[in-house]
Amino acid sequence: MSPGTTPSRRPARRLPATLAGAAAGALVVGLAAMPAHARSGTDGPIGTVARTVGDAHFEPGPCPRTADPIPDLARAHCGTLTVPEKRSRAQGPRSHDGRRITLAVAIMPAESSRPAPDPIAWLAGGPGDDAVSEIPMALAGNLNRDRDVIFMSQRGTYSADPELTCPNIDQFNARALGLVSNAPSTGRLHVEATRACRDRVDAQGADRSTYNDIESSADYDALRKTLSVKKWNVFGISYGTHLALNYMRLHPKGIRSVGIDGILPPSIAGGAVTWKAAREGFDGLFKACEEQPACNTRYPNLKATFLRLVSELEADPITTTVTVPVHPEPVKVVLDGGNLVTWLTSATHVAAGVPRSIDELAHGNPQRIAEQLAGGKYSPQAIGRVAHGLVYGVFCSQWTPYESRADIIRGGLRAFPSFPRSMLANAPQLAWLHDDCRAWDVPPAPPSVRDVTRSDIPTLALSGGFDAQTAPSNGAYVARTLSRSTAVTVPYVAHVVFADSRCAQTITASFFARPTAPDTSCLAGLQPPQFEIAP
Repeated sequence: MSPGTTPSRRPARRLPATLAGAAAGALVVGLAAMPAHARSGTDGPIGTVARTVGDAHFEPGPCPRTADPIPDLARAHCGTLTVPEKRSRAQGPRSHDGRRITLAVAIMPAESSRPAPDPIAWLAGGPGDDAVSEIPMALAGNLNRDRDVIFMSQRGTYSADPELTCPNIDQFNARALGLVSNAPSTGRLHVEATRACRDRVDAQGADRSTYNDIESSADYDALRKTLSVKKWNVFGISYGTHLALNYMRLHPKGIRSVGIDGILPPSIAGGAVTWKAAREGFDGLFKACEEQPACNTRYPNLKATFLRLVSELEADPITTTVTVPVHPEPVKVVLDGGNLVTWLTSATHVAAGVPRSIDELAHGNPQRIAEQLAGGKYSPQAIGRVAHGLVYGVFCSQWTPYESRADIIRGGLRAFPSFPRSMLANAPQLAWLHDDCRAWDVPPAPPSVRDVTRSDIPTLALSGGFDAQTAPSNGAYVARTLSRSTAVTVPYVAHVVFADSRCAQTITASFFARPTAPDTSCLAGLQPPQFEIAP
């Protein structure tokens, strides 16, 4: 796959999947002693002044608890944003039903002694990931080299109040590896877990209908105003691109530029585009193997082998057991067509080993694939971190009302015409979506939530050539209606290129410095991975 950039002019748009476990921890960090820089006409450094604007109030305070230690929080300015849980649009923008929620805020200062005056607001992946937990990713990519970076925990996420995580969902997803993916009995258990999550959310007094892009976009607009930031930039990854595109459509004032990476456009979000993403990401990886003589010689016809295995395993699954470091008992894994597709959707992040794993499976050895599946689902990082109250809030108000089960099946058939029909209603990452949403029971968001975003805000649309979670072609799709945009595909990289590609980080930094002329020259020197060659 050759790198390329596509400037777009309008005529007269969850964190990379973890395949191995890591130790969990907790950290509460006090208000930092190291000063951030003053910005945008504030009375002091961003995040150090209490301020109320309308129904929103920012209060400086301690940094939030995090699931894993984040030492860099020791030099952040932190606090909380308090907003109405439900803004009553019928009675005017300042009225609400009285219930208020609290969102954690952490501001990482720029490394530069003379930083730019416009900070960057980070929009996390998911839906349901906590932005504060993604600080290490942002700093590893030097996003704060020239600007402060602002992280706010989206409503419902881990360090927000209420926190709408549902560990029972994560625990079920791990146990479900031992079940046949597309069996009706698995679907019933899946929905039972969703109902238990719904009951947990209701017991906290949360209004399930308010956890969506519309309310979250208003939260970010309120944060900018309460921090006295006149202009800021936005950088969203994965689901954060979905939110960013709605945010820039609903509250464009005050946005200097927008970077989106791993793009999921709200106008087409759902199961059909997820099938398309899987096909594009898989094809990118298979093509790279074909073009590498050693890989193509050792693993010929890799794509055909994979497609054949999916159909064979869906008809006749393999059951095995594997050992997971953090789990005391052996783990049962049913490797059927659905689980094989789920595996490859994430395994594009470790592309070098994929051909060997598929070849071993074709020769009767499923262990490498089963171990990676179990390692991801049983990892401490996969349990209790995701705000499923926000996940279902977005899926069930913004997606399923506007995409039928038949639409998903048709999308699956277009992408994978050889796949058994039993698989097609359950797109990768979205199993039993419509059944879950009937149980979640929230009203549809207004149809405008599916509108294409049309804007002249300078936008960088980043995609990865191996991205099987959000289609690489989504970058060009959103760029068509963003008149001052640049769409960039970084080859040989999976979902969220900023996390894994130094070139993508360089392009991103150059974009925020010059939003209409990012430097993409590093693309020319990129090379495919050296695929593992088994003896």
